Amino acid sequence: MNSNKQERIIYLLRHGSVLQADEERRYIGEIDLPLSREGVEQAHLLHSEFSGKEISAVVCSDLIRCVDTARIVCRGLTDHIIVRSDLREISMGEWEGKSFREIAQKYPEEYQKRGENISTYRIPGAESFTECQARVMRAFFDIMESIKGNVLIVGHAGVNRLLLCYILGMPIENIFRISQDYACVNIVVSNQSKYRIALLNGSCRCGKEALSIY
Repeated sequence: MNSNKQERIIYLLRHGSVLQADEERRYIGEIDLPLSREGVEQAHLLHSEFSGKEISAVVCSDLIRCVDTARIVCRGLTDHIIVRSDLREISMGEWEGKSFREIAQKYPEEYQKRGENISTYRIPGAESFTECQARVMRAFFDIMESIKGNVLIVGHAGVNRLLLCYILGMPIENIFRISQDYACVNIVVSNQSKYRIALLNGSCRCGKEALSIY
């Protein structure tokens, strides 16, 4: 355990893998997909890693893949999970559920424009990454102000990347330089409202050594 009492630890997790009809890459934002069998197993592995950790609160997105991951991971840590809709994945609007290939073929101009302006391009009926980051950071700072002690947050790939971009001072244009695998662990250290990244995209398969730092 870290001896600096001013420091707080934020364990930022991505939910486990989700159940899909096929293996084709799709735009999955706020579609409420459940965990796959593998995703449940990943959450159980994370549970074993966090057993005995000092965690004051567990917070997650209200989408079922995050809620179920949080329930499994925090079993024995706390009976109370704070569920927040403002931690949802970025809305993909009219592209929700459609494959990358389908969008590239049917809407080549829009597909190209989004790739060229990833931070502010808004898919019809959706939100841009810039808008999503503003939503997520409001939620994050509210969590940090309202909860004392170490916090475990279960989020989504896009949401986590946007939060990490903000902490790293990295432009959203570079968002996909940050990997966020299913059931990964990021460790953010807070000290008097200043933040640093201690672990990025950590795997539960090699997590014991990494997580034992704190």
